[in-house]
Amino acid sequence: MTTIDIPAGAGENPAARAADDAATTVQVGRSRVHLIHQGAGEPVLFLHGNPDSSEVWSEVIADLRAHHRCIAPDLPGFGHSTAPADFDCSLQGMAAFVDGLVDALGIAQPIHLVVHDFGGPFGLAWAVTHPHKVRSLVIMNTVFASDYRWHLFGRLWRLPVIGELVQALTTAGGFAREMRRGSRKLTRAQIARTYALITPATKRMVLRLYRATDPRNFAGWEDRLRQLTARVPSLVLWAEHDPYIGRHHATRFGTAAVEYVPDSGHWLPAEEPRLVAQRLLRFYAEAAARAT
Repeated sequence: MTTIDIPAGAGENPAARAADDAATTVQVGRSRVHLIHQGAGEPVLFLHGNPDSSEVWSEVIADLRAHHRCIAPDLPGFGHSTAPADFDCSLQGMAAFVDGLVDALGIAQPIHLVVHDFGGPFGLAWAVTHPHKVRSLVIMNTVFASDYRWHLFGRLWRLPVIGELVQALTTAGGFAREMRRGSRKLTRAQIARTYALITPATKRMVLRLYRATDPRNFAGWEDRLRQLTARVPSLVLWAEHDPYIGRHHATRFGTAAVEYVPDSGHWLPAEEPRLVAQRLLRFYAEAAARAT
């Protein structure tokens, strides 16, 4: 396995495009899914985590859309997407949602998958269930390991009643402080945009996801993921200043390459979008060269 430290320095893209420049909606089961859909070429599917939306990928997509068909949905219950009250939050249910999205978009060719945070369980469960649909994998600061221990907020959200109280008592100021603890370089504007999209439905979905996702559920799935990463081009791009997921988890996915970004926190796509975009473009070019 290769590990590389990537120096920070790309910073924010000063010419960021609004996420809804080419936004659309599709029906996936009983969820109405809002997404960014820009560019042409080999498809890249970006899956965000908690408490984000497709907005977290908007500046990365601004740099990739000239080369790839970029798709970033708001996951069910997040951003502008809806979710039924009985949405299946199991790994099988997450995989089924992603596959339904791929079908709804009419994508017949293998996909470059990029996941972060809770987008990891959604996307990686889909990838190991439909390995023939995966062209490559890029994994950022997420968990897919049965021995993981939830961070403090994760443990609180998993508790009945306590989780609801924590969500109800979270203020804009407290939210901003926690986001800054996770990623020190986030701007006030980025945090404000994220907070503005958090609705009561989002808070309910967060609780449902955390309560359904016992790390022990990854037993067996994590082995299948390592089998997949041994066969398809795979990269872990890991921000080191992450108070929620320890650095050692970067090596748990079975990828041949792990690259560390030492000066960034959990929300790497928002902190260093230009760096992420450049690294993705290089990774895709290298994978295409090896395939010829």
